[in-house]
Amino acid sequence: MSFPTLPLLAEALAARGYTEPTAVQAAVLQPETAGRDLIVSAQTGSGKTVAFGLAIAPQLLDEEGKARHAFAPLALAIAPTRELALQVSRELEWLYAGAQLRVVTCVGGMDAARERRALAGGAHVVVGTPGRLRDHLERGALDLGSLSVAILDEADEMLDMGFREDLEEILDATPEGRRTLLFSATMPRPIVALAKRYQRDAFTISTVGEDRGHGDISYQAVTVAPSDIENAVVNLLRFHEADTAILFAATRENVRRLHASLSERGFDAVMLSGESSQSERNQALQALRDRRARVCVATDVAARGIDLPGLSLVIHVEIPRDAETLQHRSGRTGRAGAKGTAILLVPYPRRRRVEGLLRDARITAEWRRPPTAEEIREKDRARLLHDLLQPVEIEEGDADLIAQLLADRTPEQLAAQLLKASRAKLPAPEDMLDGGKPETATAKEHRPGFDDVVWFRMSIGRRQNADPRWILPLICRRGHLTRSEVGAIRIQAAETHFAIPRASAARFAAAVRRTAQDGGDDESGVQFEQLDGGRPGPQAAAAPRPHTGPARPHGGPAKPHAAKPWKDKAGKPGGGKPNAMKRKG
Repeated sequence: MSFPTLPLLAEALAARGYTEPTAVQAAVLQPETAGRDLIVSAQTGSGKTVAFGLAIAPQLLDEEGKARHAFAPLALAIAPTRELALQVSRELEWLYAGAQLRVVTCVGGMDAARERRALAGGAHVVVGTPGRLRDHLERGALDLGSLSVAILDEADEMLDMGFREDLEEILDATPEGRRTLLFSATMPRPIVALAKRYQRDAFTISTVGEDRGHGDISYQAVTVAPSDIENAVVNLLRFHEADTAILFAATRENVRRLHASLSERGFDAVMLSGESSQSERNQALQALRDRRARVCVATDVAARGIDLPGLSLVIHVEIPRDAETLQHRSGRTGRAGAKGTAILLVPYPRRRRVEGLLRDARITAEWRRPPTAEEIREKDRARLLHDLLQPVEIEEGDADLIAQLLADRTPEQLAAQLLKASRAKLPAPEDMLDGGKPETATAKEHRPGFDDVVWFRMSIGRRQNADPRWILPLICRRGHLTRSEVGAIRIQAAETHFAIPRASAARFAAAVRRTAQDGGDDESGVQFEQLDGGRPGPQAAAAPRPHTGPARPHGGPAKPHAAKPWKDKAGKPGGGKPNAMKRKG
């Protein structure tokens, strides 16, 4: 299917490089949708803004393709956030530039008096956020009496953000005969109820998974020690060297901390959070657009509606709360046919949760480890060779300088200096706790000081995603030990055994009792107990103990699964050992 034949729209689309419509754009242009209310379910980044821009053309243009005369707005587009509303305005402005349609934007955080003056001057289309539009409506600055079409963009987000009353008041002020176009990535019950109330005989369109789905986004799940997340972020940014990347954190405080850490390491980074002023947000986004910054650290709410050219990397530094959040975050990349990469950082104890999240989102991710410093340096070498071997024109006035340099230095010296200057601009990669490689040491190897040990067990095992790389820091924190005081670690299905030198055993046992918390759902709820007989049974599988250098403060597993209290055969807590712990022979 081709785009509409109206010359003004066709020229605007061609100038922007549009050749064929996306699935959602083609769907809204079908003959059966003409003049009807629409319920459109489409993924973020599927081209839905242009889609509804084309769908409302009959209400804005006459048969000759010229703008209809209007004293009051003919179309109203409502979006959940300032950024999305501004993006919609920009899209409609270039699409209808040839028709000289006037688009007025009304969003929170901007000068309300200036917006009222713009509305008084006349507008064909008004785009805004629910709260600001309601304010202008109540003050009499916004006249909806001539409205022909209303568009609700990301309606599910608006309801989630508490804008139901604002939307109802705005829609109640519009004429009965208007068209209503409802765009939403999901269709929960509140959206269905809203559609029933304000739409008539709506035509339903769903292109979820049909147009872009996840096809333009490559998903990766990167497992990492909980205390190594920040280093993993650094290495991923350095490994990919994306033109623009966005990092998602859960809270404003985490955004500030990560932004400060990246800036200190030499990354050109900006941050967006709920407490950012409109001026700060505009400056941050402009810095990303003109490439003065390449990394944006943001919360979910602050990043809604962001559409940045060249954004090819999304890193979920903190795990999304649900499948919809995962899709919305990831949808910032892989837009308009471009390829993108979305990476979830998965602390070892949280792997099972992420696997369920990916299933819910119907996403297949490649499970990987973080890139090592050596892998990053290898990438740097390849990138440097590619960039430095590109053809280059000698600018006027540089020939004499080049001749002088070649006279004073050998080509090898000049090349070395060039490489040094290029590398100086790049933040240094980080060494990961496990080095990114499997540990080669085994539990059977002799280690000085471990000739006489006491064996303990802890109440988590393979079923709780136990891994020596996060179990070891947990043992050290709970037992107030250094890493050098922990011997072999053996992981079983439901518990883990580990060795402590006899000289440290009593101190360790006392510390884990003091740090325990009955019923705790974090690491304080993990139970420790000394094994009778001093050694684990032969069924305990050996797990490599990672030699990872000095312990790091803080960090550690993010809420590992705490096991239920052990009970004896009579069901009393604290009784005998589980069957698996009985000695054999």
